[in-house]
Amino acid sequence: MRFLSLYKPSPRSAPPSPEYMAEMDKLIEESMKSGVLIATGGLMPIAKGGARVTRSGDEIGVIDGPFVETKELAGGFAILQAKSKEEVVEMAKRFLETAGDGECDLHPIMDQPGGHSQA
Repeated sequence: MRFLSLYKPSPRSAPPSPEYMAEMDKLIEESMKSGVLIATGGLMPIAKGGARVTRSGDEIGVIDGPFVETKELAGGFAILQAKSKEEVVEMAKRFLETAGDGECDLHPIMDQPGGHSQA
């Protein structure tokens, strides 16, 4: 199964140190080589050039901001390959041991029409 992990650091998080970046690079490299990490990247706040597109009935709107959550820190994402929910939870725990305080939301990715995940 593939999962999308969305990482949000704690508002108390300090800017990354060179040691943090080295540890994170090592974790990413190991995870890519083993095949459990498919893709990863950092997320910038929507206010830094993004938008929110909404639909309600026949109306479609585009909002450039400001957003209530702009005080939240932007984090990152990862697409992970795991055999089970339990396995991807363990991957998130390992990531947070390196990343520090924060949270990861784990979303199963639908791979097939009809909303079924591919095992």
